[in-house]
Amino acid sequence: MTVNEMAKLIEAENMTPEADGNAAVSCGYTCDLLSWVMAHGAAGMAWVTVQTHMNVIAVASLMEMAAVIIPEGIEMEEPSLEKAKDEGICVLQTKLTAFEICARLAAAGLKGK
Repeated sequence: MTVNEMAKLIEAENMTPEADGNAAVSCGYTCDLLSWVMAHGAAGMAWVTVQTHMNVIAVASLMEMAAVIIPEGIEMEEPSLEKAKDEGICVLQTKLTAFEICARLAAAGLKGK
């Protein structure tokens, strides 16, 4: 599945439309502890987190993730969005909970790492 397909599935708005929405999503992950994500992240991953600060984008870029998904209508800080645009990281924002996001992605066939 692509980031654009995933965004539609989880009713998300792409906050960084400049990034590649056609990037392939290889797996999904949910975690808010950045050091844990650095240890378990993967290229092409879709990462669900409530964290919105600059370090989220740094981790996503380092791990070459396909997208960061922010649940529950939480807004990412503008400097973080600007950094995501610079790094080519898709940031998706949805009103769904992290549980609902993961359930939809799993039902669509996306696996965890």
